[in-house]
Amino acid sequence: MLAIHTILHPTDFSEQAQAALWMAGALARDHGARLILLHVVPDPPMLYAGEGIVPPDPSEWLIAAREKLNHLELPDDCGGAERRLERGSAAPEILQVAQETQADLIVMGTHGRTGLGRLLLGSVAEQVVRKAPCPVLTVKTPFPETVPALHRTGAEAMLA
Repeated sequence: MLAIHTILHPTDFSEQAQAALWMAGALARDHGARLILLHVVPDPPMLYAGEGIVPPDPSEWLIAAREKLNHLELPDDCGGAERRLERGSAAPEILQVAQETQADLIVMGTHGRTGLGRLLLGSVAEQVVRKAPCPVLTVKTPFPETVPALHRTGAEAMLA
């Protein structure tokens, strides 16, 4: 059985990442593992104004990202998490943090892009899966909500 002591959860604050966070929290709870939340802030694009290049102030982006990361809601029973903020390109930074922290598992969301969308935008999850130093669990969509038995329709009750 895989010994899981450290779980890395990279997040872009999307719905898919939130679903992956709940999975990471449950796994951390069940294995008594350390949970690390990671958000990578991309380097801001250069703005061209008149005769020169105006580099944007990255401190505003970093402050906003730190605020979101610090207020990210965790599952009640996962015990807490270490929060890390890095700057750069998402996939290489995720891989670097996984290496530094000796992560045993990476749990991350994926947007499930295919075709042209994946070709143009790339897939951070795909790059991480290919190069990670440990297993990677990807969560494509949020978990379906459960419907209490008393509130089910006839068709739902028959399928249960």
